Amino acid sequence: MAVEQPRTALAERIAERRRGVGDPRALVGEMRRSVLLVPTAGGGLWSARSGGVRWVCGFTDEAALARFALLQSSGDRPMDYAALLGARIVDEVVPFLEEPAGLAVDIATEGGSIFFPPVAGIVADGVAVDSGEAERGRGHGW
Repeated sequence: MAVEQPRTALAERIAERRRGVGDPRALVGEMRRSVLLVPTAGGGLWSARSGGVRWVCGFTDEAALARFALLQSSGDRPMDYAALLGARIVDEVVPFLEEPAGLAVDIATEGGSIFFPPVAGIVADGVAVDSGEAERGRGHGW
């Protein structure tokens, strides 16, 4: 019999937002304080592009990462990952990517995923698509 892991504080905040309750600013704060498991591939962090945005994919716990790994890999090969603070992802990794980028959390969890888009208040103003700095710095209008 499998023992279910208790949800992380971030997973709880995500569930609140899915139910239409909770403070979005508290959710962003919890994301910034939380350690996320980010799959690695080819010497870098795993990401996906969708809607003109590159999404760094992070997971709140090993169970959420395992669900994703089952969808991505063939066989029982373990998936390598890095454990990073959410703040480090949005403050350091996202600007390094030099393209519109955000954070997708628990994408393989039915009804549990959430996206932190590349906007002011989530990512650094210089790379937020809704700031004048990002438009000037990237040379395209968002």
